[in-house]
Amino acid sequence: MKLTTAGLYGLCLCLAATLTGCGSASNSSEKAEIIDGGTFTLGLSSDPGSLDPQMGAGSGLFTVTQFAYDALLSTDEKSGEIRTALAKTWEVKGNIVSLTLTPGITCADGTKLTAGAVADNLNFITEPKNQSPFLGTFFPPGAKTVGDDSAGTVTITLAQPAPFILKGLSGLPIICPGGLTERASLKSATAGTGPYKLSEAAPGDHYTYSIREGYTWGPGGATTATKGLPKTVVIKVVQNESTAANLLLSGGLNAAQIAGPDAERLEKAGLFSADTPGLVGEQWYNHRAGRVTEDPQVRLALTKALDLAQLQKVLTSGQGGPATTLASNEPVACRGDSISRSVPARNPQASASLLDEAGWKAGPDGVRVKNGKPLSLNFLHQNNNGSGGDAAAELAVQQWKAVGVQATARSQDETTLTGTLFGAGDWDVAWVSLNVSTPDQLIPFLSGPAAPAGNNFAAIADPDYDKAVRVAMTTQGTTGCQSWLDAEAGLVAKGALVPFASKPVRTFGKAAEFQVPGQLVPTSIRMLAK
Repeated sequence: MKLTTAGLYGLCLCLAATLTGCGSASNSSEKAEIIDGGTFTLGLSSDPGSLDPQMGAGSGLFTVTQFAYDALLSTDEKSGEIRTALAKTWEVKGNIVSLTLTPGITCADGTKLTAGAVADNLNFITEPKNQSPFLGTFFPPGAKTVGDDSAGTVTITLAQPAPFILKGLSGLPIICPGGLTERASLKSATAGTGPYKLSEAAPGDHYTYSIREGYTWGPGGATTATKGLPKTVVIKVVQNESTAANLLLSGGLNAAQIAGPDAERLEKAGLFSADTPGLVGEQWYNHRAGRVTEDPQVRLALTKALDLAQLQKVLTSGQGGPATTLASNEPVACRGDSISRSVPARNPQASASLLDEAGWKAGPDGVRVKNGKPLSLNFLHQNNNGSGGDAAAELAVQQWKAVGVQATARSQDETTLTGTLFGAGDWDVAWVSLNVSTPDQLIPFLSGPAAPAGNNFAAIADPDYDKAVRVAMTTQGTTGCQSWLDAEAGLVAKGALVPFASKPVRTFGKAAEFQVPGQLVPTSIRMLAK
């Protein structure tokens, strides 16, 4: 899950952010003929749920959002430089961000996108009562925005430093006036300026989008007049990864993300793939009062009980590596390694001692007990890691059992899992990947109000992290990267959360090529002769 970035946003939970650089492309059909029109069918592992682009953090929603909506800015997938999108110019001076809209932008319903409407979008996000997951991730709290329709300018006044404000604006979808007025309609319809418009919604099965003629304001000036763009896009919900792989091979799908062992047979079949590095193994503990994982000794014990290197190998089917930073979505703002030097080493004996100290004593059946209650964990993991994900989860259960912890692993699709996490549901441990590109996007997930009042779904409260963030926020851009890395290293060292696996996220294609800088870019799609 990209909590996209990252997808949650890339919130792979995507916040992915969104979810998730286009990375490298392999097995490219360079000699295949590019053809106009046609239908591009994309497989999605879970239904995106409500289609309101500013009210969800799952990578599925982020994926579909790209087709119907645009952001004010875009980011070059290789250099990380800010590029044009809805805005043609921008400037940051102190606490003032000024943007000028590209002329002639129209919404899918034919109305004009105004600077005032853009300001309404941003002010909606900054209103805490609206509970948008974009607040604090893509747009800073307390910011005030005004729009001048006659000049086409948008002015943002920041209430506090925002080192990566332009990067944030490049991931924030803008809704047209009709959608702002009829907000409830966005659950099953679209109201954007994007290259496609939703023409049919069949929740749980498929979503169909139709191309918009005259679109000229895409990322870096992309247009829908480009040869090779599909006329129609069908996003089909295919929860089983092996089924998606079979559909790719048979031509039933043009694209799908494949993470497990099925990737090998697709590669052998010569299919195109766009690969993006990302976190795929990230263990979160529920710090909420009343959970067994509220106790920091228990969290550290659970971490030390695990062979993280072995879990990484199993989860990634031997194709991944260790995690290095929490904000790892390309283009990465702060490169370095805050994790390998900080993650607690495996030590089952120390794990057992920590549990003893916390009052959890081994019972006659080996299961630890405290005040008559067994040490039992509700362990959730996402279903999009294929058979490797299921095997790794069971391995973790066995390693916890060896120190007297009883864990029950349950697989959930992205929509269900994000609902459980952000709805303050029943869980103790969760494997969910939060993929973002800038460290400030992590702040609302690692601090602040606990879900459902905020994005802090694990209810983390760490004064040392909060203090380190305040120092890092006084820097501008990448000049403060070491401070950001030190802040997240402190959390990892305590076992507050445990990133343990990274792997290129592979989106395979047949009879089509595309770019996937975290999320598939609609204007990069090129249909190919079969």
